[in-house]
Amino acid sequence: MSTYVPVMLDCKDRACIVIGGGQVAERKVKELLVGQASVTVISPSVTPALRHGHEQGELRWLSRKYAEGDLQGAFMVHAASDDPQVNENVAAEARARGILVNVADQPQLGNFIHPSVLRRGRLVISVSTSGAGPLAARAIRRRLEEDFGKEFEAYLDLLYDLRNGIKQQVSDPVTRQALLRKASDLRLADALHHGAARTWSMEEIQQWIKDNQEEWECGQS
Repeated sequence: MSTYVPVMLDCKDRACIVIGGGQVAERKVKELLVGQASVTVISPSVTPALRHGHEQGELRWLSRKYAEGDLQGAFMVHAASDDPQVNENVAAEARARGILVNVADQPQLGNFIHPSVLRRGRLVISVSTSGAGPLAARAIRRRLEEDFGKEFEAYLDLLYDLRNGIKQQVSDPVTRQALLRKASDLRLADALHHGAARTWSMEEIQQWIKDNQEEWECGQS
């Protein structure tokens, strides 16, 4: 069994190639577009959604079969053709060029696999069974969806603003660290879940920092 190293890749504006134009390829493309990758699809035919994306300028579609040399300059490749031999050839070229490659029907030929992903704004939770069963990974992800609801989108946006505000307003490193710990307490997310799931104004953020700073300093005196 392969042991994988989990990473979060920055694919923004990087050349990512998808070989194949079916439903599997469509799922790969969708995730790459979320990551703002520069996507090229190579396939004689594509799904209506991929065709629409090409017409809208969201991706580039080369309406032909894969040919050796197509991967030159790519950062990442997805072999998602319905032809296993094509996928094997794609994987061989990618490995020879030192390119990250995922092979949909033969994951052992690639050097990375796709987890099942839960997104809640800034929150990204990836679930992998290391190839044991994609359907099981999806079932686990659906269970996590119940624990990490949409309130986490508002919470992490607020946390981002709170962290920036604390760093700007609080000079004492001990107090700053205490406030950062409090801001990261998931009880704040629970509070947002129970009616406060909204954007905070800058005045509210500054007041939260001021109130909690005073509370911390009083508790230390």
